[in-house]
Amino acid sequence: MRTIHALCAAFTGLAAIAASTTAMAENWPSRPVLMVSPYSPGNATDIVGRIVLDQVSQQLGQPFVIENRAGAGGVVGVASVTRADPDGYTLLLSSSSMASAVILHSSLPYDPVRDLTAVAMFGVQPSVLVTAPSKGFKSVADLVAAAKAKPGELNFASAGVGAASHIAGERFRLAAGLNVQHVPYRGPNEAFTDVLAGRIDYYFLPIAPALPMIAQNRLVALAVSTPKRVALLPDVPSIVEAGYPDATYLFWGGISAPAKTPRDIVNKLHDEVQKALDNPAVQEKLQRLGVQPMPMTPEQFQKYFADDVVATVKLGKAANIMPTD
Repeated sequence: MRTIHALCAAFTGLAAIAASTTAMAENWPSRPVLMVSPYSPGNATDIVGRIVLDQVSQQLGQPFVIENRAGAGGVVGVASVTRADPDGYTLLLSSSSMASAVILHSSLPYDPVRDLTAVAMFGVQPSVLVTAPSKGFKSVADLVAAAKAKPGELNFASAGVGAASHIAGERFRLAAGLNVQHVPYRGPNEAFTDVLAGRIDYYFLPIAPALPMIAQNRLVALAVSTPKRVALLPDVPSIVEAGYPDATYLFWGGISAPAKTPRDIVNKLHDEVQKALDNPAVQEKLQRLGVQPMPMTPEQFQKYFADDVVATVKLGKAANIMPTD
């Protein structure tokens, strides 16, 4: 009898917890939601996040306040979210940069896969492989031929070690078997300037900022870092078409939450983000930024992120990318 009473009490307790969690999700959000952006204002994930979350705020009737907590290459901001109460009121603007952090630091104060749960992906931003017209490259084949004819002499720029432009450049270098020099800059503007001036041989950068320079013939677009061509550059072949499927690279952005956030809240926010992404006005703004939709469930997003971490660690070893701390 005691065992039966104990079991009944346990089931009653579990039922109460489940009911409480469901009620929490139904009432969420009842106050403003803090969105931590772990990088400085103006980065790609920050811009996309503000577009999407402005619409989500309108849908839910509560503001989603984005706070930039930059430091240690994003580690400071990410760590603060992993330590936050898992109640749905402190969330993270997550991105591919979180995978890069794994190879840039000898140790992290968190496990990005275990200590966070993926909620919703905003989409992916392809890069475009560009070069100055003065270089004379008309195709990826031209670039590869020149690099192999002069081993160690050609170079490529990045916005810094571990930046998306660096990861894309290393993926291409390894896929094509090139002996070229990586030139890291302190940010994208400096790299962009030297590519335009012809001091750098090639550069992978997001499509949106490259478009005006490509249209003005100040840059030559050789390929996009996607399996298929993209609508903003329909005449530019994909890196797969160019013959290097292992060089594909898509920078993603989305929302993550502390690991123990109730599943009902995760699902509710996911559905609201998807609703926002289906809004024509939001779609138009994201298209202008070169963001391509990649809808997936929270579970699929979690696996996608975990796989991205594994792939980035593998790339870091192959490219001999050393921790910066």
